[in-house]
Amino acid sequence: MMNSGGYGIREARDSVQRQNPTAVDLATGCLERIAAENPKLNAYLTIDAEGALESARQSDEQARQGQALPPLAGVPIGIKDVLTMRGMPATAGSRILKSYLPPYDATVVSRLRQAGAVLLGKLNCDEFAMGSSNENSAYGPVRNPAAPDRVPGGSSGGSAAAVAAGMALAALGTDTGGSIRQPASYCGVVGLLPTYGRVSRYGLIAFASSLDRVGPVTRSVRDTAILLGVIAGYDPLDATSSPEPVPDYAAEMEEPAAGLRVGVPGEYFADGLDPEVRQAVERAIDGLRAAGCSILPVSLPHTKYAVPAYYLLATAEASSNLARFDGVRYGYRSPEAGALSAMYRRSRDEGFGPEVKRRILLGTYALSAGYYDAYYKKAQQARTLLARDFLKAFHEVDAIVTPTAPTPAFKLGEKVEDPLAMYLADIYTVPASLAGICGLSVPCGKTAGGLPIGAQVLAGHFQESRALRVARAIEKLAL
Repeated sequence: MMNSGGYGIREARDSVQRQNPTAVDLATGCLERIAAENPKLNAYLTIDAEGALESARQSDEQARQGQALPPLAGVPIGIKDVLTMRGMPATAGSRILKSYLPPYDATVVSRLRQAGAVLLGKLNCDEFAMGSSNENSAYGPVRNPAAPDRVPGGSSGGSAAAVAAGMALAALGTDTGGSIRQPASYCGVVGLLPTYGRVSRYGLIAFASSLDRVGPVTRSVRDTAILLGVIAGYDPLDATSSPEPVPDYAAEMEEPAAGLRVGVPGEYFADGLDPEVRQAVERAIDGLRAAGCSILPVSLPHTKYAVPAYYLLATAEASSNLARFDGVRYGYRSPEAGALSAMYRRSRDEGFGPEVKRRILLGTYALSAGYYDAYYKKAQQARTLLARDFLKAFHEVDAIVTPTAPTPAFKLGEKVEDPLAMYLADIYTVPASLAGICGLSVPCGKTAGGLPIGAQVLAGHFQESRALRVARAIEKLAL
């Protein structure tokens, strides 16, 4: 069996150019790995073996003809199931979309195809990307490859688990309040939240439109930089897409971190932070100091409002976005439907899972007459204050380093009955989501029991290269 586990994206592409191993070898190795590991981990919902091998054969034919290959030629990649892929199911982890086959590719999927990527299939996730543990999927939970009795994080748990387990060289996930970064931390991989508008959302099944972002999950910072370079850039099909030029992230990431000012916010190192997580992140910060970075204290005083503001704004937007799933146009329709109003109620009640229903109810309440100003408007004001905190901090420092999550991966079932405890797993990731800035999680150590720990690196709007430079310096410390 050809295992792609030792390859990065660039090495895989170069090996395909040399035809040793071939793209078919790499794809076959991943498909065999999926066959062996997916029954235990449940990371993939749909596998497109035929399509993947056909793409691989095309890359091999180009290589045999001596053509210069595109940047992802022959690279096996998995796609989170909230992104549309022509002719492949797009369930968003929900029963309500079980039979939906989209007729078009998401823009990010089109860009991967154009870059020569081999698309392996669709990855499991929390239903409509709502969750921090990947236990909310209608198709069963994903398990953490590092400890199968523990969660992989959510909502992009399938993406992180697939990459960590060698079932893909890289994957696409989405991040609304931490859904790439937190699973990356729990599974010991790299996951990046791009600046809002940096990567097109066209073809993304919406959860919260002012927060949702698409980003890469990979095994290394360099692979993240390469994949981001492919998917980033303006898209006329997405009204929120930015025309900001796309730099060469892979080249800029290699610039030394020495001389950069790195901020450490006290608010992220308060009570509730696991001691082993604190120790690992502080060790990473000490390593940055030794690498020539200036370490400076910064304050983000409105951090304490981030989780309540997020769970008002995100649920309000979910209430609006998920109104389209009504049993009329596409998706699940209750067979018991009689009158039109009954069909709406039954289809939504039977199609949505408990967490999605909870968030729709919360969001509808926050938007209702008499409560809008008290909840939704107040949360928007808190969001503005959080964004100003970051703007002020980035006048003083180039990047900020924090823990990604307050604890390592927790056990399956541990927080299912306690939504508040589950929501607090996002306490360090939601502030950046609300502010629209970029950030990523990079492995920085393990607990005594072998559970991965991630450090979060945050940077200003469209400063992905700067965040990648700092993350690369942390990555070198862990090697």
